[in-house]
Amino acid sequence: MTVIINQAKKRLQEGKIAASFNVSRITSVEVAGIAKSAGFHWLFIDLEHTAMDLETASQISIAALPVGVSPIVRVPEGDTKRAQRLLDNGAQGIVFPHVESAEEAERLVKACRFPPAGHRSLTAPGAQLQYAALETREAMDLLDQETLIVVMVETPEAANKAGEIASIQGVDVVLIGSNDMCAAMGKPGQLDDPEFADLLGRVVDDVTAAGKWPGLGGVYQEELLSRYMERGIRFVLGGSDLSFMFVGARKRGEFFAGLK
Repeated sequence: MTVIINQAKKRLQEGKIAASFNVSRITSVEVAGIAKSAGFHWLFIDLEHTAMDLETASQISIAALPVGVSPIVRVPEGDTKRAQRLLDNGAQGIVFPHVESAEEAERLVKACRFPPAGHRSLTAPGAQLQYAALETREAMDLLDQETLIVVMVETPEAANKAGEIASIQGVDVVLIGSNDMCAAMGKPGQLDDPEFADLLGRVVDDVTAAGKWPGLGGVYQEELLSRYMERGIRFVLGGSDLSFMFVGARKRGEFFAGLK
């Protein structure tokens, strides 16, 4: 097949968990192979909270495609222009942060889907189609099929509308931004708070009922994360390059500190 399969989306369709390797500091194309070797399914390439530019995000995305780790990029809030350029240059999905309503989700989706579902324009054949010159309709359908659109809910108000947001055609995943959510609830950092857990459960139920996949970011303590995964989370942020590096570096530093 000409189109490169979105492995994260395929896993979700098979009822499996899709876990990311978050890219924020290691901005080499080698990060794709590292993530694959470590057992992750997709790259969460973050352009919201880093200084990474489009060129770097595109190069990492293109490098990830043949490795079989899906490149999915978070853009700054509402940034459909950047999202479109990334989808034209290797990305297999976009994460939109701080989505508050179904109307907003629909606007974001339309920017990333081809007609008639949206108004994204088609450019020259790219890496996702292995540079094959396909008939226009076929190219648009194949690209839409393998593009994953993720919208983040990060306030209680948005969480209460999760079912409406998930019902928008073209939305694939509704991702709970746990840290911003807890802060908005007046419980910063309290990721095990019962009120937050209850809200998460309601989002999972509403999103699942709409036929979409619930996701979670910001929870990395394994016992707690396992509990939320058992509640129904399928699409999950697995941890950042910086945190992985620190864990290994600290362990080795402790080893040297213990030598006489």
